[in-house]
Amino acid sequence: MKAVVVEDYDHIKNIAIKDIPQSEPSPETVRVRVQAAAVGFVDGLKVQGLYQTKDPLPFIPGSEFAGVVDAVGTNVEEFIPGTPVIGMVQNGGLAEYICVPPASLFVTPKGIEPEIGASFFANYLTALYALSARGKLQSGETLLVLGAAGGVGIAAVQIGKLLGARVIAAASTEKKREFAMKFGADVGLDYTREGWRDELKGLTDGHGADVIYDPVGGDLSLQAFRSIAWNGRHLVVGFASGTIPELKFNLPLLKGGALLGVDLAQIGRREPETRNRLIDQLFTWLSNKTLVPVVGQVFPFEKFHEAFAAMTTRSALGKMVVRVG
Repeated sequence: MKAVVVEDYDHIKNIAIKDIPQSEPSPETVRVRVQAAAVGFVDGLKVQGLYQTKDPLPFIPGSEFAGVVDAVGTNVEEFIPGTPVIGMVQNGGLAEYICVPPASLFVTPKGIEPEIGASFFANYLTALYALSARGKLQSGETLLVLGAAGGVGIAAVQIGKLLGARVIAAASTEKKREFAMKFGADVGLDYTREGWRDELKGLTDGHGADVIYDPVGGDLSLQAFRSIAWNGRHLVVGFASGTIPELKFNLPLLKGGALLGVDLAQIGRREPETRNRLIDQLFTWLSNKTLVPVVGQVFPFEKFHEAFAAMTTRSALGKMVVRVG
């Protein structure tokens, strides 16, 4: 089978598609014929060896994928061949086939194309977990989304609107702000402009943001927290800027604000009931088309480098997808 193989952490351009032996399912696993795989910001860090944990070399990148069950192990009863599925794993998605435990797979809701299935899981589950379970976002509150045009940000924009919030989309270019407003944001905010905090104050009638969704980090995070509403909640989702901010503890005291961490990788182990409930909610929204996930750009398998380039240069609108099958 063909797969994208990372053999060293030299440069993304040196990663290649290689012919490797096709995986055979063990008695406890399912083999999926991959149709589409997502390339997210974390994937871009992993292939360069820049993520907080490193996958042992060589490895196949890609943590989100969609496809069809091809074969099942002798002890697997949850799936049968031919079932369309969505999967989320540590790596291995950018290949023609992948073998995974049944717990890593979910039956794809009817009418959901592989490109959508591959691109939605991590971003939208993160957004719903952050805004609903952690941030307790209420209808009528103001949500400020930093980096609103990226895959993680645009998911928060859409989920925030579904939860009844007024959404302010903060992004660095007019194109990105227009993109966020196209998918539900009420207003755009240029956080690169001097005085943007005064503009935010005006947009909220001096109240500030009740909830801040922050996948960016850096100085922007510190400035945003200074504009949080009383009893506001600042959700720490990631550090796309490459810089982890240092917050002085007097600021939460003076602002009455809470700093809340959001780590999707841990909720399955620490909060399985919450995770399952949120997944059920997402699949309900998907099935009745209440939620239509944003797919950024779709690339053919042989042009996977372009998907990584789009993510690592932070030029992406939405999440990048590679069509494998």
